[in-house]
Amino acid sequence: MSVELLDTTRFHGFRVRRQIAGKTFQEYFSLKENGKRLRGAPRAAVKEKAELRDAVLAKQQAKAKAEAAKTALFDKTGKVRGILFRMKTEKSGTRTPVFQIGIMSAKAEKIVNTTVSINLHGLKGAWEKAVEFYISHKKISKRSDIYKKLLKAQPSKAQLDAMKRKRKKR
Repeated sequence: MSVELLDTTRFHGFRVRRQIAGKTFQEYFSLKENGKRLRGAPRAAVKEKAELRDAVLAKQQAKAKAEAAKTALFDKTGKVRGILFRMKTEKSGTRTPVFQIGIMSAKAEKIVNTTVSINLHGLKGAWEKAVEFYISHKKISKRSDIYKKLLKAQPSKAQLDAMKRKRKKR
């Protein structure tokens, strides 16, 4: 909750403040009337009014946050943020191509990681498994357009081969 009681020489009352989509929303609710401080029921009414306004702003903030999270799924080149192609070195020393997923989970409310083997599932199957993991933690519906865009963002075999060659040069 972003309702704060301010008691200074200049102002006595509640301040409601929230950041929504990079913009600060701030409103003041005075606890003075005719130069005197409000007490009892009038004070409670002002506090309730401030809390109701905060609830409205909190809803807008949550909506803006969800929208921002959906638009931040792709980088400037069209790649999915959080799903990377890697050459994983196994304990035996063998290098295996994998999709590595590392994202902030809306479901678990923490960062989650996993890898999906391209050798085991094939390129298409591995990408689908990676996207399934991604959408389940980002709470994206399989019926949404974003899900379809995520599936279409699968890197091609040629792109993966180019990435493999690039990594060998390092």
